[in-house]
Amino acid sequence: MNQSPPCMVWLPADHRLLGDHGHQMPFLMLGDKYARAVKLCAQAQPIMFPLAEPEQISELLALVDGVMLTGSPSNVHPAQFGEDVADPSLPLDPVRDELTLALVKACVREGVPLLGACRGFQEINVALGGTLHQRVQEVPGLMDHRETKGAPFDEQYAPSHPILLAPGSVFETWAGGLEVMVNSLHGQGINQLAPGLEALGRAPDGVVEAVAVKGARNFAYAVQFHPEWRCLEYPFYRAIFEAFGDACRERRSLRLQSQESVRSRATLA
Repeated sequence: MNQSPPCMVWLPADHRLLGDHGHQMPFLMLGDKYARAVKLCAQAQPIMFPLAEPEQISELLALVDGVMLTGSPSNVHPAQFGEDVADPSLPLDPVRDELTLALVKACVREGVPLLGACRGFQEINVALGGTLHQRVQEVPGLMDHRETKGAPFDEQYAPSHPILLAPGSVFETWAGGLEVMVNSLHGQGINQLAPGLEALGRAPDGVVEAVAVKGARNFAYAVQFHPEWRCLEYPFYRAIFEAFGDACRERRSLRLQSQESVRSRATLA
């Protein structure tokens, strides 16, 4: 019996040095919780292209049905939005930046379903022309959105503050109301919202927590929080991934139809 290929979601890798100081080796990494959320809540197969380069993006997107930009210990390099590094002690990943900022633009251009979380949310804003606060906690009037370092993960990822959602938005539908509690584990945050984005959710201090790409041909949403954390246990988080998975399956159907059409024409030629 012929079985259709799985719905596949590309999750770009982080570039990390692991080992003792002065004796480190490079690793390409993906957080388990992101891959697991794609597998369990979006019902799709997470995949990686570990050494993907920006010039390969179009040919690689032709092989997948969606893209998820994950969170990471690293921050988007401030040079990407015209600033110097404010805190040299924080990790950066310029190799990931080079790929993902171009990947955002390609997904929007080609109508590939796109979901961003935390760093991925910030990447989408920067890629489309926005800027970031490097240290949200030091901006007058804004809360400290960081987690308690060293606390158990269940505490770090527990719901921390509400976000207020735009009436009539998909986020209101997914949350089942205009206000929902989310976790909060970020030091950077949106400063200037990219012209191509629409803010659909904000924290009580006004920090943007949920966005949509304006005029997107397909699913193109991102959140500052971490919906991947135990997504099966939180209805709002699960709804985000389910909607993303639905969009990816729709793209897969169209992609397979296109491939079959090409094969049929080749057979008749």
